[in-house]
Amino acid sequence: MNFELKTLTPAQAAEFPADALLVLVPDTAPKGDTPLHRLVAQALKGGDLEAGVGKLLAAYRPEGFKAARVLLVRAGAADATALRKAVTAGVQALKGPGVAHLGVVATLVALDNDGLRAAIQAAAEASYVFTTTKPSAKPRALARVSFGVSDAAALRDGLRLGKALVAGVEFAKEWANRPANHATPTLLGEAAKKLARGGAIKAEVLGPKQVEALGMGSFMAVARGSAEPLRFIVLHYQGAPKGEAPVVLVGKGITFDTGGISLKPAPEMDEMKFDMGGAASVLGTFAALAELKPAINVVGLIPSCENMPDGLAVKPGDVVKSMSGQTIEILNTDAEGRLILCDALTYAARFKPRAVIDIATLTGACVIALGAVRSGLFSSDDALADDLSVAGETVGDLCWRMPLDDEYAEGLKSNFADMGNVAGRAGGAITAAKFLQKFTAELRWAHLDIAGTAWKGGAAKGATGRPVPLLLQYLVSESQRAPAKPARRRAKA
Repeated sequence: MNFELKTLTPAQAAEFPADALLVLVPDTAPKGDTPLHRLVAQALKGGDLEAGVGKLLAAYRPEGFKAARVLLVRAGAADATALRKAVTAGVQALKGPGVAHLGVVATLVALDNDGLRAAIQAAAEASYVFTTTKPSAKPRALARVSFGVSDAAALRDGLRLGKALVAGVEFAKEWANRPANHATPTLLGEAAKKLARGGAIKAEVLGPKQVEALGMGSFMAVARGSAEPLRFIVLHYQGAPKGEAPVVLVGKGITFDTGGISLKPAPEMDEMKFDMGGAASVLGTFAALAELKPAINVVGLIPSCENMPDGLAVKPGDVVKSMSGQTIEILNTDAEGRLILCDALTYAARFKPRAVIDIATLTGACVIALGAVRSGLFSSDDALADDLSVAGETVGDLCWRMPLDDEYAEGLKSNFADMGNVAGRAGGAITAAKFLQKFTAELRWAHLDIAGTAWKGGAAKGATGRPVPLLLQYLVSESQRAPAKPARRRAKA
């Protein structure tokens, strides 16, 4: 989808050449004597445009307007939250084959960069259609959205960030929405290589022999039961000088999760194609970086495989050796995400990063704790946790910090290995994070559990693209800070 900005006066709005106009209306009637002012004033005076953000009133060929369809939508205070709701309602009402070019008239509201970014995100989200494996689906009709604003030059940053976010979120959605037979580890590797063709990104894809040479015994154990070969994807984006320490993003890439020998129940198992939501978010973030080109270095690590229950699959009670040298008793093969992430976290240390953030659809326990509104945030570094929280609040991709008290790790003790991979039902999201923390002792580390936020079920089933907005906003903010030297810290395990 193409987004553009145009400086537009209220008088010019009526002549805006588009298939339809979406007019953002403030709470108080604007003063003026143009076709736009008169239409809005009449709607408000007559009470036909109800109060409340997102309330709509449609007009067909109103007097003085070039566009045949004009939709008035309440935008309230026109902050980012209100604009997202208003534009979502408007675009959903205007979806259809007759609207390929939409004009969004924002000259009556006080639009800032955050508001424009939110409006762009909303327009893309409301018009998104997945068609890759559904040839009967009608493709997205809306191809172009033009924002008419009071001062286009003042909103260039919002336009750039909004376009990058849409590129990243839709890339993540595309790969998370694909069925598992259309998104194997091999195909994920090909997607990474395709990203690298643009020149801003470099991609390396390691196979089973290379992963074995690295000593990633925990990762390899999960992949044993599948006929699909594992892949370890390494992405590099260099927007800052080579010597500047990178941020490392680690995404869980389980392209399908049966639970292994600890087999999941059949209902909703189809949704386990979304278990690579963390990997999809890393790929999406790199797609956004290629679009935005911020001054920061970023490394992406994606351990990817299937978790299947064949005769070679790892069994409950087996003990495996991780890349770190620590041994793990696998008490439940359905707690596999942490087993592939721990080796990737050990690998991340070689980059001497300024921060490491892993992203994973890790635990059902996090869904119980936080639902689908906020992702779970765990970190051993207060400043990093605060920065991620602020980034999420800025772009409406919310998270909530969870505890990491040492006492939660007691249940991970094992009589037969350095640790077990589960610690019982109580506090399951926290004990999973405590497991990962054992592999991050010298890193500034954060963990995002996105099991509740990476996709929606039911009638609205599909990937959300989260937390690409949070990650991109964090990276943009980091790029504006002083250059970072390689920073390592010891955190309690």
